[in-house]
Amino acid sequence: MDRRPGYYATRFGIVGLLYAGGWAAVFLIGDSWAQVLVAAVLAVVFVQVALLAHDLAHRQVFRSRRVTENIGVVVGNLLIGLGYGWWTDKHTRHHANPNHEDHDPDVSPAVIVWSSRQAEQSKGLPRLVCRMQAFLFFPLLTLEGVHLHIASFRALTQPAVKRRWTEAVLLTGHLLILAGVLFTTMSFGKALVFLAVNQAVFGFYLGCTFAPNHKGMQMLTAEDELDFLRRQVLTSRNVTGNQVVDIALGGLNYQIEHHLFPSMPMPNLRKARPIVRDYCAELGVPYQECGLFASYGQALRHMHEVGAVLRTGDRLQSTA
Repeated sequence: MDRRPGYYATRFGIVGLLYAGGWAAVFLIGDSWAQVLVAAVLAVVFVQVALLAHDLAHRQVFRSRRVTENIGVVVGNLLIGLGYGWWTDKHTRHHANPNHEDHDPDVSPAVIVWSSRQAEQSKGLPRLVCRMQAFLFFPLLTLEGVHLHIASFRALTQPAVKRRWTEAVLLTGHLLILAGVLFTTMSFGKALVFLAVNQAVFGFYLGCTFAPNHKGMQMLTAEDELDFLRRQVLTSRNVTGNQVVDIALGGLNYQIEHHLFPSMPMPNLRKARPIVRDYCAELGVPYQECGLFASYGQALRHMHEVGAVLRTGDRLQSTA
């Protein structure tokens, strides 16, 4: 549980240099279609910034709440346009009740539905998407970045958001600086393409870092009465791999350990894994882990099975 100041100083430094280098490339390349590649690379850096904001929100970096929140709003709101206060509140509720149909905002049926009950009760867009959601999931992730930006602004009207004006100014500043840089360094059309590619890659990559962790794992309802250990472990899945996977997923591949010890610094999660795994085996609690692509496969199969409820209903209606 010890802090890792050296690790985070290095990580912040590397990500900061990549972020600055990406914007420097925008200025140096200027009005060229090569900016499309820069847009994609910069989107990858944006996700790494978002993963740092995640660690900040969990108090993995600094002990001081004030320092954490001050840096968090700069990293989240100003650098990538993601509302730090709103996201922290939403993510805290997710950690308290992961995969709970009534309490976890990450499995609310806004577009994708995550259980047969949600499918049966769905209306409008979620009901339309549900039938083919396993095939639409990854394409829909390209819109996740835009959704997060809109949700960040909408959340400013909610009473739970602290330092509303600070967050509003920084979010607006991000948009103004982004637009100002793009539309002064390249033509209008290229700037629009840059934005489209950047946000599509950002949303896709960010969604891919979170999708392997809980999607396809046990869904909980009010009828389930589980203790803290089982509530966290049975709804989470680890992703095995090397340090490349650790960096790409920002340590979220150790999702079980992260949910049991959310303030544990990311580089320590790998060390906690064998301890937690052995303890779960001793208690007879299933400990799920698999490779990255296998985790996506499990998530997609689960979504396809959920959609079967509506597809079966369609077939019955067509034969009636």
